Amino acid sequence: MARPRKPSDPLTWPEPCTRCEEHHQLVASWPDGRVCGYCYLAAKRTRGTCACGHTGVLPGRIDARPACRACSGVKLNVDCTSCGAEDELHSGGHCWRCVLSTTVHRLLTNPTTAQIHPALLPVATALKAMDRPNSGLTWINQPHVTDFLAELAAAPTTSHDALDALPASRTRDYVRGLLVEHGALPRRDELLARFKTWSDQALDRLPEGEHRDIARRFVRWHLLRRMNTAPGEVTRGTFLRSKQTTTVTIDFLNWLTDRGTTLSRLTQSDIDAWQAGGPSTREFASRFLAWATKTSLVDPILRMEPHRRGTAHRLPAAEQSRAVQALAHHDNLTPRDRLAAILVLVLGQQIAHVVRLTWDDATIAEELATITIGAAPIMLPPPLDEPLRQLHAEPGHGQTAAHPDTTWIFRGHSPGQHISAAHLRQRLKTVCSTRAARLSTLSELTKTSPIPVLAEILGYNTATLERHAVAAAATYSRYIATRR
Repeated sequence: MARPRKPSDPLTWPEPCTRCEEHHQLVASWPDGRVCGYCYLAAKRTRGTCACGHTGVLPGRIDARPACRACSGVKLNVDCTSCGAEDELHSGGHCWRCVLSTTVHRLLTNPTTAQIHPALLPVATALKAMDRPNSGLTWINQPHVTDFLAELAAAPTTSHDALDALPASRTRDYVRGLLVEHGALPRRDELLARFKTWSDQALDRLPEGEHRDIARRFVRWHLLRRMNTAPGEVTRGTFLRSKQTTTVTIDFLNWLTDRGTTLSRLTQSDIDAWQAGGPSTREFASRFLAWATKTSLVDPILRMEPHRRGTAHRLPAAEQSRAVQALAHHDNLTPRDRLAAILVLVLGQQIAHVVRLTWDDATIAEELATITIGAAPIMLPPPLDEPLRQLHAEPGHGQTAAHPDTTWIFRGHSPGQHISAAHLRQRLKTVCSTRAARLSTLSELTKTSPIPVLAEILGYNTATLERHAVAAAATYSRYIATRR
């Protein structure tokens, strides 16, 4: 990656660079003039086909067009002594790709067998062939990455269990993703695996005895069972909700222990005291209480006030309209962020669903661009189609080994994964609150469209949109009453 440019400094460097015409330290004198360090580096990385037909590095300039060394007369060593190719050199006369290949081979070679384990060969090949070898070498030369890859290469087997036994780190998760994407490991539901590991550790916060055993049963036979039987992979929303439920359940059982009672002796006064004595998140213990009632662990007449729904803020209609208009000319947003904002502000989609869209859900033609989020494709008219077209032309994250065959529209940094919903939600805060905007959009849409048709097009459950329609009608009724 090119170094960020410092401000032009004519006092320190009076003579400007011939190419960029800015005042920086000059490092070379070429036939077209003296060039600064930034232009020198850019010249080494300029590739293409010269007017003479030569294909390779084009460091020179003839009539403001890139030219090869022979035509331009530029003296520059870009000949790799290992592979013979013209490319930017890293060290010792070797190009970045050759140095990356040597480094990968060295780190992934088992010191005992002097060979790379067959399971690691696809990853080694992908790393050596990545489009940006300088990025790969920068990543792999970090001490923690180097140490992890060396430890992985020395392991007798390559499996999910073997990786789980290594210290938890972002490097471990990233390498695991590479192994999965390149066929070295079978694909598994990572959020489900993370919840299992986390819940085992969380339950240790309960003392040995009846309450820990009950909580373990609740996690295993209720939360994990529902996560295992859910269609598709576990969503991040389900993962976070299960963690929150487990945490509140543990707090509730510890509170009962401190109160000197047990779940089997639970009374309504205990429940009322629990809810009154803390934040509203204590209401999430109602999920555990419902399970305990169903399994005959508590008296069925006991009731806990559930967490209230429908109290979230909605974006005012005027702000909603301004946000939609601003999207067409928002220079601070990438095409990916603009497309996500359109899907939220115009089509009322949840960010958790947006990030899971693939290119199989989109159709890009010269005259028409559509995206399918429900039963039928939805046309995106200009200028709302521009972000989708730009993202289709340049999807990003394609120059490393992380996304060899991905179809995600919203590619993430992790291998083979889409962008995190939380991360995208944070990025869109400069436009609006995605939750408030989505709820406002659904309120407006349910006023003007038949619920069954709207549910089919937007991919919502009919009952969900009916609740929004009732809420929107109630708000409108209060407005009429106020006007009268």
